[in-house]
Amino acid sequence: MNGERKPARAAGESLTRERCYITEILNDLSEPQVSVARARVEPGVTTERHALSVLEWYVIESGRGRMSLGDAAPFDVRRGDSVRIPAQCEQQITNTGDDDLLFLCVCVPRFEPSCYRPVE
Repeated sequence: MNGERKPARAAGESLTRERCYITEILNDLSEPQVSVARARVEPGVTTERHALSVLEWYVIESGRGRMSLGDAAPFDVRRGDSVRIPAQCEQQITNTGDDDLLFLCVCVPRFEPSCYRPVE
């Protein structure tokens, strides 16, 4: 079995309608089973309430936030936390800290723009 190197993507950080900045790390048509992006939410910002048609994991890298999932009570997240977000579950996160909130977004299968559904 051989591995494969994927060169770094040239695309940088992009501001999304969701009110956060996204950097695609791995999102390749030849790897439909997964995608990985880094999200950055500025202090005091709440992302757009939305749902994805794929399973998503948030892996908090730094900062602090307050996560809302479906009808459950909001809960705090911080560095080292992981949040499993089922497909079609409404979600939203607020940066409650003084520094940027950074987290990885791991989608299974891979994220495509058609996966995103705004709820607001």
